[in-house]
Parts: sequence; structure tokens; C-alpha cells
Amino acid sequence: MHRNSFLIDINGVLYVGKKPVDGAADTIDFLREKEYRFRFISNATRACRETLCEKLRNFGFNISETEIFSAPIAAVRYIKNSRKNRCFLLTTGDVHKDFKNVEIILTEEKPDFVVVGDAGDAFTFENLNTAFNLLLEGAELIAMEKDRYWRTLKGLELSAGPFVTALEYATDKKAVVVGKPSESFFKLALDDMNAEPGKTAVIGDDIVTDIEGAKRFGMDGILVKTGKYRKDIVEKSKIKPDKILDSIAELKGYI
Repeated sequence: MHRNSFLIDINGVLYVGKKPVDGAADTIDFLREKEYRFRFISNATRACRETLCEKLRNFGFNISETEIFSAPIAAVRYIKNSRKNRCFLLTTGDVHKDFKNVEIILTEEKPDFVVVGDAGDAFTFENLNTAFNLLLEGAELIAMEKDRYWRTLKGLELSAGPFVTALEYATDKKAVVVGKPSESFFKLALDDMNAEPGKTAVIGDDIVTDIEGAKRFGMDGILVKTGKYRKDIVEKSKIKPDKILDSIAELKGYI
């Protein structure tokens, strides 16, 4: 395999639930030792980048915060580039810190954007209805991600996608998707490590978000059988990964 850079999904690839994937930390150390370029990419929208980095370090990964490129960071860059700074944020956890750290105003009063992530239990009728009305009043809809589901210790759970789609249907507005698999997300991540698509592979557990997104942007797609991987979905899909690995621990032997 002639690739010198990697975009590595986090949840489902490096860890699942509260447990790191066996051999994942050693693989990252190997990539660093051999001077491969890489960034950790994520559609996770329940934690800010600092918290996500701390979680990975606690799992034994030797990484820096700047090596993480997440959907919330992509949303922040989109908003800052618009030269507007007011948004209604529908998510959960401490992801709001990524926005407040760059002086984006979080408000329900005439926001420029409604930004939706995986809000979990915060996807209440009241919150969705607030978002619905703000969109009707002129706010732009940003989806930090549009995944259908993700895997937790309790099994598969709905992600942001079904709720974003509901808001699109109700308002007749199309969301700007800033996380995976948008080309803008991958481009920003590649630019962040000064890499080219043709020399980069994406490693992920989602056949659509990771693999199709990668191949559409001219990158290889390596699918791992951890996380949300489902054999039946892969077999029925028209998307063909360049390689399927049991886990990221097998990457050393592949490259």
C-alpha cells in the first residue's frame, strides 16, 4: 500500500464504549515512529476536542489535541468563515466549549445558525420545536453530522441524522453538513496535515460515512470490523472498501 497519510476515525476504531480496541494504541505509536502523517477524525458531537483528547489519553493513546479534527471544529470554522457568530446549539455534553472558546454566541435570540449534533436525551419536542421555529425565522441549518446511528455499550442508538432530516422536512430547508462524509470536512482535515487525497487512506467503521466519503474525495477506504460494522450492511452495499481489517491493529501488517 503506497499511502503516506491517514485519516483515522475515533469512536468504533480506536475505542468502543469504555474500552480501547486491542492493539490500537500500539498502531498509532507505529505510525508516529514511521513518520506517517495522520489526523484523528470524528463525528462525535457530545464532547469538545479537549475532552475527547483527554479520553483517548486515558485509554493509553499518545496524541495531542491538535491532531484531532472533529465535526464541531468543522462547524466552528464554517461559522467563523461566514463572519456571523450567533447560533442555537442543539447537542449535549460539553461540546459547547469548542464554540465558546472562539467567542461564538450561543443563544435562542435571533441566531444566524441552528447547529445540530447528537443531542441524545436533549432531542425533546421542546428543543426540536424551538429549532424548527428559529429556522422558519431565517436561521441557517448546520448539521455537525448526519449519521443514522452509532454503537454504545447498550447497543445501537439513534444519532443526529434522523432529527436533522425531520427539521429539513418540516422547514423545507437543506442542512449544510460539515462533518463526515462532506468533502469540505475531508478537505479541511487534509489541509490541516498538508496531505493529498491520492496519498491518503481513511480508516473507519462506517461503510457510508467513512468509506464512501473517502472514495468520493479520491482517498482509499479501509473498513474495520469494530464499532458499528455490520456484515449484512457491507454485503448489501454497492460501496467497496479497498481493504477490510478485523481491527486497526492489523494496519501494521497491511502497510
